[in-house]
Amino acid sequence: MKTKIALGLKALAVALAMASAPTFAADEPVKIGFVVKQAEEPWFQDEWKYAEQAAKEKGFTLVKIAAPDGGTVLTAIDNLKAQHAQGFIICTPDVKLGPSIVAKAKIDNLKLMTVDDRLIDGSGKPIEAVPHMGISASKIGEQVGQAIADEMKKRGWKPEETGALRISYDQLPTAKDRTDGAVAALTAAGFPKANVINAPEAKTDTENAFNAANIAITQNPKFKHWIAFGLNDEAVLGAVRAAEGRNFRADNMIGVGIGGSKSALNEFAKPQPTGFFGSVLISPKRHGYETSLNMYAWIKDGKAPPPLTLTTGILTTRTNVAEVRKEMGL
Repeated sequence: MKTKIALGLKALAVALAMASAPTFAADEPVKIGFVVKQAEEPWFQDEWKYAEQAAKEKGFTLVKIAAPDGGTVLTAIDNLKAQHAQGFIICTPDVKLGPSIVAKAKIDNLKLMTVDDRLIDGSGKPIEAVPHMGISASKIGEQVGQAIADEMKKRGWKPEETGALRISYDQLPTAKDRTDGAVAALTAAGFPKANVINAPEAKTDTENAFNAANIAITQNPKFKHWIAFGLNDEAVLGAVRAAEGRNFRADNMIGVGIGGSKSALNEFAKPQPTGFFGSVLISPKRHGYETSLNMYAWIKDGKAPPPLTLTTGILTTRTNVAEVRKEMGL
């Protein structure tokens, strides 16, 4: 029975992803949905902004929808069908919704592409037939860990006197891969694994990261210095704020986030440096603009997007952020 279900899901996904002929009349306006899990987060605001840029350039209508849970995801897909959209891009609140999202898109005759978080099937494997643009999570995490290790060495910190805040959200594979990558790079550089303190957050925002880090710091008073890493910039900012509450300032804290979001830019713009040392910038422009162009070409010309596109990141700090963003066209 499980084999039949798996084959049925694969057939649905293949049919969805491989459909190449335009399915709309030549004079029918193109309408594309862009569904995100946390619309209030700066990263997703930026993705929407660049998707709107693509919409203006190509003349299609962009429908922005926030879907923070499974119920609203399925409702959003039906809503797009009712609005006569031909396809949508989604960053789902739960990658385990993969089979349901694929099936619903197929029923509603909507082309489907994922961004940031890749859908998984019932066995936990990526649904490869759905085109996806994401990040090599482990490599990005390794960049974070190496950046922290380099800065620790520059400052002359003793690893045995330093605690590492792993702001974790392990139920999301991308988050786990990023933090595992950071730990791997740190331990390869000689950091003691026993000093890595797991601090699970309930949600992937600054407030929940603050709460997680605050508990971890309180329970480990022996450390003279702290380092911090997590899924995104917000995770690290929460850790930095918690550390500040315990009098760990810029000279005793090294936090490196992921995203290069507005949150990170605001931190870099402060008059005095904080414990938020850097952020590995991943371009929301590609994730919003390029995915939207890919979906448009799929709908308009029958040209399917690449099955998998992985973007890379660049370390930004207070000293180089403006130059790096200019080079990336941001």
